[in-house]
Amino acid sequence: MKIAKEITTYCPKCDKHTPHMVKMPSKGPQRTMSKATRRHNRAIRGYVGSVEPQIHPKKLGKRQKVLLECKECKYKVERLIGGRSKKKIEIKV
Repeated sequence: MKIAKEITTYCPKCDKHTPHMVKMPSKGPQRTMSKATRRHNRAIRGYVGSVEPQIHPKKLGKRQKVLLECKECKYKVERLIGGRSKKKIEIKV
């Protein structure tokens, strides 16, 4: 799925339609003290080795997110593009 690098859309802070830059949202660092991380570290301690993951049913596709940044006020907002899609979002050059 291809999307333009710049689109004109509504900015809630400016309260009007303005040009927005389209970016891919980056994933933040993983929390080291989360319960799942602590459980995993406890399971792999010693001579056990790697932990087998639980098998979950596959979903049809992920909801694709983009980050829109207003060019006038620099306000950032995330937006879901379409429904579930197997295709990754590409930003046109």
